[in-house]
Amino acid sequence: MTGPMRPAVTAESAVFWAGCQEGVLRLVRCATCAHTVHPPRPICPTCRTATLAPVDVAPDGIIESFTVSATSFRADLPAPYVLAVVQLVDAPEVRLTTRLVDTDPAAVAIGQRVAFSFETIDDDLTVPVARVVLDVEGRPDLHDLHHAEPGQLTFTRFVGDKAEDRAVISGVAMSQVGRKLFRSDLDLALEAALAAISDAGLRVEDIDGIAAYPGEGLGPPGYAGPRTDDVADALGLSLAWHRAGAEGAAQLQPVMDAVLAVAAGLCSHALVYRASTESTVGARLRDGSLTMPAAVPAAGFLEWLLPFDSITAAHWLAPYATAHMHRFGTTRAQLGAVAVNARANAAITPGATFTEPLTLEDHLSARLVSSPFGLFDCDVLVDGAVAVIVSRADATADLRQPPVRFEALGAGLGFRPSWDQWPDLTTMGAVGAAATMWARTDLRPADVDVAQLYDGFTFLTISWLEALGFCAHGDGGPFVEAPGTVTRDGTLPLNTAGGQLSFGRLHGWGLLHEAVVQLRGEAGARQVPGAEVAVVSSGGGPIAGSLLLTR
Repeated sequence: MTGPMRPAVTAESAVFWAGCQEGVLRLVRCATCAHTVHPPRPICPTCRTATLAPVDVAPDGIIESFTVSATSFRADLPAPYVLAVVQLVDAPEVRLTTRLVDTDPAAVAIGQRVAFSFETIDDDLTVPVARVVLDVEGRPDLHDLHHAEPGQLTFTRFVGDKAEDRAVISGVAMSQVGRKLFRSDLDLALEAALAAISDAGLRVEDIDGIAAYPGEGLGPPGYAGPRTDDVADALGLSLAWHRAGAEGAAQLQPVMDAVLAVAAGLCSHALVYRASTESTVGARLRDGSLTMPAAVPAAGFLEWLLPFDSITAAHWLAPYATAHMHRFGTTRAQLGAVAVNARANAAITPGATFTEPLTLEDHLSARLVSSPFGLFDCDVLVDGAVAVIVSRADATADLRQPPVRFEALGAGLGFRPSWDQWPDLTTMGAVGAAATMWARTDLRPADVDVAQLYDGFTFLTISWLEALGFCAHGDGGPFVEAPGTVTRDGTLPLNTAGGQLSFGRLHGWGLLHEAVVQLRGEAGARQVPGAEVAVVSSGGGPIAGSLLLTR
């Protein structure tokens, strides 16, 4: 594309974009409590009054974190370029994600002072950019940042009859998984669905509920998978309950929805699935047999990312990793330990995408994607589908497989649902999901036998380990690097089928599949002996969900 993505200007955000046209940073500030609100809202989230008014703030800030993108997604923007998360000096409760200009990427550092200017794209679009400010001696003006302490989230311990106790996983299956399969997402979803129904020992006619992630229309072509309507119609289902959607506890939200539906008596056996064909779509885009749909204006949280050339999930998540490295000394070698462990597990997993040996040296020498993430820090696109059957716990006596129990669901958020306004850039939404999950069980991290933790990027796994309490906040790097911890024979076997880094990206559902297989004792050469408790997680940034499962 040429030029940045355009924002979908709303009634609330118009004040910001109009200010950019005039060459000023214009936000909204509450006249009652003086809180500066960004992204702009109709009311103040601090005092809940509607006494908001535009205010022009000083065009300077401090870099809280950053990433250097090795790739540009538009023809008129040379790569590499720097994306920074900047705290405004005149409104310290506000951060802006912005592109740095006239700045050597190798010289950028957390704590540097930046000054904003404005880059005009056309007559009705101007975006703020920033440059590092030098002092009189020609050195970057370094400032000590006040680091927000990671929020200590606690939730009231749940006591009583849990929904989790009334639902189980009775069946699970995975379709063919691979790169460039050139099969439709509906075809793959049906293969997984029929296999999961058979695995449970049910008839198709027994399925009276259905749920899926993410629902229609989310993401680029190949991402969303088939509609529940199409899957239900192809299977000839008679449904008592159905649901699909992306908002909620990350990619595992429909599993939680199915637990609640079954527990409430809305259905008895729910088919829950995730399917995508991202690898095939990528191949078809490259050979010209498919064209990318015309870009639509960036709406929602994307309004504050895409127009600033922060395009991909790597751009959004890399600043969290950079901040963690700056604050705790986490290293790229420690990120590499996650990738190397995943590859070793994939090597003995039938159907895994990447099985050839991966060394730490291979990881460190691979091309950068968006610093600190290199090629092997990123998950691998595949085509495939996973389906699980969530059944009433009292309806499993005659089924084929011993059921896997839901011990606890983790669906909490706790802080702002924002990529760059999160209070502490060394933690993520995982802290809320973990806190709510542990509040619903007497089990503790030491009771977990196997962990299947989201690894869309290596750093996400480290973040989940910390959030779930397997190590202290900031200690995730040394934890994965230490011998005898996350290997299959370690104290916490991690992503035992190779995860998304080596088996293939199924958006957390491959991890769920592997957790069930491990708890059943069906994992073959990669089986963790005596596995009775498994934790599964999904998501990154402000998007997170977790499940605690037991045999």
